[in-house]
Amino acid sequence: MITGATRTRNGKRRSHETARAVIDIGSNTVRLVIYGGPSRAPTVLWNEKVAARLGRDLAASGTIPDEAMDEALSALARYAVILRDWEITEVEAVATAAPRDADNGMLFLDRAASHGLDIRLLSGEEEACASAYGAIGAFPGACGTVIDLGGGSLELVVIGDGECREAASLRLGTLRLPAMRAKGNFTKKVRKALDEAGWAHNEPGPFYMVGGTWRAFATYAMRASEYPLTDPHGFELPAEEAARLATKLMRLRPEKLANIRGISSMRAEKLPDAAALLQVLMAEICPEQLVFSSWGLREGLHYQRLEPLEQAKDPLLAGVAAFAGTRGASVTDAALLAGWSAAVARHGSAQNERLRLAAAQLALALHRVEPNLRAAHAQEWALDKRWIDCDGRSRAMLAAALLGSLGITAMPERIRLLANEDELGEAITWGMAYRLAQRLGATARGALSASALATEDDRLTLSIAEDHAALAVYPVIKDLANLAFRLDREPHIEISAGVQEDI
Repeated sequence: MITGATRTRNGKRRSHETARAVIDIGSNTVRLVIYGGPSRAPTVLWNEKVAARLGRDLAASGTIPDEAMDEALSALARYAVILRDWEITEVEAVATAAPRDADNGMLFLDRAASHGLDIRLLSGEEEACASAYGAIGAFPGACGTVIDLGGGSLELVVIGDGECREAASLRLGTLRLPAMRAKGNFTKKVRKALDEAGWAHNEPGPFYMVGGTWRAFATYAMRASEYPLTDPHGFELPAEEAARLATKLMRLRPEKLANIRGISSMRAEKLPDAAALLQVLMAEICPEQLVFSSWGLREGLHYQRLEPLEQAKDPLLAGVAAFAGTRGASVTDAALLAGWSAAVARHGSAQNERLRLAAAQLALALHRVEPNLRAAHAQEWALDKRWIDCDGRSRAMLAAALLGSLGITAMPERIRLLANEDELGEAITWGMAYRLAQRLGATARGALSASALATEDDRLTLSIAEDHAALAVYPVIKDLANLAFRLDREPHIEISAGVQEDI
């Protein structure tokens, strides 16, 4: 079993929500990312990179070029100033394949240390595991093989039960692939590398694809299929379709790929070689499908340091709580709203219940937005914001619930492409119940505590305490009737003193 560090260098475990930073010195880029928000679902406060390409000459000379070293050191000097100005003391600086493999790699690290940065040189196994823990954190319960493609190396890690089980780092990074393909026998060379690492066997489960080049591959696939979402994180691609696209990409010119929205010229240059590599990997390891992850090494370093209880938190609910909480919607009020509306939830699976709670908190936040912006925000928040552990079906249901809370029941095609009619109908019903609660008493805790929603026989009954009976006026009656009609029931209002009114 392979495990990673779970403590900071001073021995303290990390679970708080203060700003923290990661500097990632890779073979292609030198990047600074500053994170904030909840530890289980961190948000990016600042992200910048310099394409120094430290590893561009490794295959030919085995060294880091002087100009690349100078460019990287200039970036690190800048990052040190930014971190000082932000007053961030929790910094993890790591270096990977290029400094690790280059003859002058230690010279580079010694010069980098002059900027006051404590840089940790990761071994191939440590790099592989850090990337794998990024996927583990992003996809709770993930079981399969993490495929992290960087500039200097390719990391392969078998994951399951929240752990890394087998890991290897191969010299098959994007900066090495062009020369390998140009000399011929590319497939044979990749297979030999896999054999030497003990990877000449099938592994169950999907490939979890980590790295910017793979995300560019996902973007290409999403554009080709007119996929309705914009974020490649969580995008799933059947193995057969991935093989077909890889065959096509191997033959495309980078200039044509760079014209596709979302694919940079740097990634376009590397995609054909990466596609050729993917073909061999799929033939040898036989994944069920490809799942693309925007969480990788940097997020994995962060995830490894969390307390076990923090790791076990639901990343979607943690992210929603942070996002909606800053917009005046608390977790407590969301839980009260979700509980109040539970009677209309028809399919009480664990997955649907977490979505229902997330939708409740987002709906509360949505109704604090200007009315003319709400419909647009409902779709943007659900479909375009990066939520962790939230697939296309779940996003569609969140969108349907939010639109339902606005009284909108006709779903746009973009949403209908992601979930079936029953799933969307269920979510719309949640939203209509949230709308009823808001109509009843502005979602005040007093109004919800003094009322209850229940289904019995062919009725949908809203019970209201006598001291809140004045709330039962036309807007409430109308929304109750609309919700009852959707549930194929008769609406009733019942006052706790025993007076019952048919409507």
